[in-house]
Amino acid sequence: MTITDIGAEGRSLAKVGDKVVFTTHAIPGDVVDLQVMVKKKRYEEARVVKYHHYSPDRTEPFCLHFGLCGGCKWQYLPYPLQLHYKQKQVEDQLKRIGRLQLPEILPILGSAKTTFYRNKLEFTFSNNRWLTGQEMENRDDGFEKNVLGFHVPGMFDKVFPVSECWLQPEPSNKIRNFLFEYALREKLTFFDLKAQTGFLRTLIIRTASSGDVMVIVTFFYEDKTKRERLLEALHFKFPEITSLMYVINSKGNDTITDQDVWLFSGKDHIMENMEGMKFKIGPKSFYQTNSDQAYALYGKVREFAGLTGTEVVYDLYTGTGTIANFIARSCHKVIGIEYVPEAIEDAVVNSGINGTGNTQFFAGDIRMIMNSAFMEYHGRPDVIITDPPRSGMHEEVVKAIVEAAPGRIVYVSCNPSTQARDLALMSSFYSVEKVQPVDMFPHTHHVENIVMLRLKQDIVKREDRQVAPE
Repeated sequence: MTITDIGAEGRSLAKVGDKVVFTTHAIPGDVVDLQVMVKKKRYEEARVVKYHHYSPDRTEPFCLHFGLCGGCKWQYLPYPLQLHYKQKQVEDQLKRIGRLQLPEILPILGSAKTTFYRNKLEFTFSNNRWLTGQEMENRDDGFEKNVLGFHVPGMFDKVFPVSECWLQPEPSNKIRNFLFEYALREKLTFFDLKAQTGFLRTLIIRTASSGDVMVIVTFFYEDKTKRERLLEALHFKFPEITSLMYVINSKGNDTITDQDVWLFSGKDHIMENMEGMKFKIGPKSFYQTNSDQAYALYGKVREFAGLTGTEVVYDLYTGTGTIANFIARSCHKVIGIEYVPEAIEDAVVNSGINGTGNTQFFAGDIRMIMNSAFMEYHGRPDVIITDPPRSGMHEEVVKAIVEAAPGRIVYVSCNPSTQARDLALMSSFYSVEKVQPVDMFPHTHHVENIVMLRLKQDIVKREDRQVAPE
């Protein structure tokens, strides 16, 4: 089979008659043998079992873990082609899922940095290291089963060891390798996901353009002596860590959003800089993981909002208020709404740090907050900016936006498929005026997208507005 294209979710494809065959680890131009793993009526899923010829477009992967850890899967694809297929993905999903009438899509904004661009990574301690095929054949050689690394895709209980990662700048690699060696030397127990046992659980490292470094170590249970010795060793070895924190998480999953985060040394936050502004980021705060591209993204959001200084803007899913504060100088007032209370606390602080006096922030469910009484009191929005999670917006939020009837909507999404679904619900009342893909994650299939919508007609009564049926 000759691989002919790359489709949704970064999967490569070939065609057999009218049937599409999806696979991975191949690019257009590769000639391969495929073994079918899943058969459906209109498509099949397969894996590559042999390469007959490599595509002339292939490049040599730069990471020694390529193909094993599951990250940065597009390293063999030249960066200009990565951008080409990401732009194609945006257009395809908006047309196929949303069935939208689109203007000419603006050229994707590529990332100046294609390595060491992330400001946050999370690693997992595990006593169940993923073994390569060769290691499986030689189990008697006594391989170390403890590991600190990334989860293997499709294997929730297996973790791949990472010795060098090209995603986050130093001291990220040094911190992770030091902790792993320390834990082995001190004979600390690594987490067993199935048995729910073990002392060490996860490691989060956050870096910032300001030079700040945050490290969060999660333990499954409290052992004050062992915990303090580990954190002291980390503090002594890496004085550049400006925020050293820990969590005791004994529940069934790794998320810390519902857990207490305790400060061991330094500050309880790091600071990020953007266009002369400063943003406080706490241990639970969301911030775009590519700081440099975040500036490009927010610049486009501000441009698409078309602000003149007189507008009331609602910033939905505001997080730590980055977009709200970024655009505040260009409008009359910004109302930020976010469901994570800690993020809203940071948003208020960020407004104070930057002397932004025309922002207001509210924590809670957007569906409950953004009702008619709220809008009448705070002012109906002239512009709504929304930047929801990958799952997109709840249909009730979409209805609330349609009810609010802003002249413009700027929809930022990290998942064009759910964005297309939501835009389809608003298509009776809003037309798509601009589409701007942005590459936040080089060497992956993920793409960010900004869509600017304009209200088709102001004469429709608000009480008669209904979103399109699913």
